[in-house]
Amino acid sequence: MTRRAWVSWRAAAVALAPAFLAQGAEAHLVETGLGPVYDGVAHFALSPEDYVPIVGAALLAGLRGKDHARLAILLLPLAWLVGGVLGVLPGAPAFVAPLWLPFLAIGGLVAADIKLPVGATAALFAALGLILGYPNGLAMHEYGQGLRGVVGSTAAIFVLVTLVAALAAGTTIAWIRIAWRVAGSWIAASGLLLLGWALRAQ
Repeated sequence: MTRRAWVSWRAAAVALAPAFLAQGAEAHLVETGLGPVYDGVAHFALSPEDYVPIVGAALLAGLRGKDHARLAILLLPLAWLVGGVLGVLPGAPAFVAPLWLPFLAIGGLVAADIKLPVGATAALFAALGLILGYPNGLAMHEYGQGLRGVVGSTAAIFVLVTLVAALAAGTTIAWIRIAWRVAGSWIAASGLLLLGWALRAQ
């Protein structure tokens, strides 16, 4: 990587990461006035700490081919739904995974373009959906949106993953695949910055 490319990559990561951190500092629910389902959609759409790793996972699946893309379309929303339902349950213990972890893991895999077997992809998507969906369910319970809010966010994930995974899976031009991998490197770099800030805050 040339020095110029490295500087551009680092500058983009620095510019993106504060936005992710600011959104993740305090969970809040946006009330659309259209009901709990749409509130769940809006909450997901305004939570980059949720949708950026989901987009990264969809890119990873698409880069690995149609079989992996189909798996992502099915498994990511399903795992998110299961995690959300568990979080909505009364008395569910508070748990939020470190903000940097999904960024770093998913972004690194996309950037490296690692050829994962289908079983490993399935396990990764299940884990990602659960650890991101559970705090979403906690938020829906806290703000009284309940299961309908979780359903709304799950529907948003299904649409987002379907579009991104299909787009990436249909990519045959080499430079476009490189662009997807660069996007993954930005996600991973944001995760590194978030990790550094987390360690500094301790």
